[in-house]
Amino acid sequence: MADAAVVVEKLSKHYAGPPPVDAVRGIDLEVARGEIFGLLGPNGAGKTTTVGMCTTRVVPSAGRVSVDGIDVRADPPGARGRIGVVTQFNTLDRSCTVSENLQYHCRYFGMSHRDAKARAQELLETFRLTDRAGASVMALSGGMAQRLQVARSIAHRPVVLFLDEPTSGLDPQSRIALWEVLGALHDEGTTVILTTHYMEEADRLCDRLAVIDHGEILIMGTPEQLKRQVGVETVVTLRLDGDRAGAVTALSVLPGVDRAEVVEDEVLVYLAEREGPLPGIVQSALGFGLADLAVAEPTLETVFIQLTGRALRD
Repeated sequence: MADAAVVVEKLSKHYAGPPPVDAVRGIDLEVARGEIFGLLGPNGAGKTTTVGMCTTRVVPSAGRVSVDGIDVRADPPGARGRIGVVTQFNTLDRSCTVSENLQYHCRYFGMSHRDAKARAQELLETFRLTDRAGASVMALSGGMAQRLQVARSIAHRPVVLFLDEPTSGLDPQSRIALWEVLGALHDEGTTVILTTHYMEEADRLCDRLAVIDHGEILIMGTPEQLKRQVGVETVVTLRLDGDRAGAVTALSVLPGVDRAEVVEDEVLVYLAEREGPLPGIVQSALGFGLADLAVAEPTLETVFIQLTGRALRD
């Protein structure tokens, strides 16, 4: 990629343990300037460790990361000046007000008192926190605190913003509000790398994404490209009261059915056509105690299940 904001080459992280763990196993990726790039995977997949190595918080065992042309390992201070980071945890200064958290961050990155105050006011307005400027951060809701953390992370106008599961634990309204904020940053040309295990979030926000599990990238591309990898037109989800394994055997041989499998407490039936096989599926499933049925196009979750043979872990 000619104009990559972030380049990751053969990046690995090994923890000696006990037990020994290869958290990240030689991954390669490039993120273009202005792109929202997602790392999608279950907890423990290696997403947070990858972001930690990209943001100087975790020392790689092998490989290289460059941000805006700066080698992260060779020049950590130079890299930190070009990135903003929002971790999974609330890292706001509890002894400071909402406005002070922004102002002191700006001062840390070399702004004058006047410029820091002006930038803080600008961010308070942008993130709809003006009425909370003098409040303690302890008084903020989870959604407001997360918006403040994002505001603080971009106060020094970084080249790349790293977000590690930014909406984890937020209520639906707060999650949508944060999506709107990230959309606005994207429109302004900010490069964003985020980790998530929410399928809807990855599908809605990301220009491209990589599915990662056990420290390895399984597949990479746009959400639509990844969905096409499934190779089917329709996925039928069945809830059965009877023998699910027996149902899979019966359903797999029906005309128009590509394959069927049990995933957790459901049976998924993959169809090469949209509607033709449905009557036969319903008729067969009735013999196994059909309780509910849903029909949908392939999703990112479908992609992940096909790649790993199991649902995402909570």
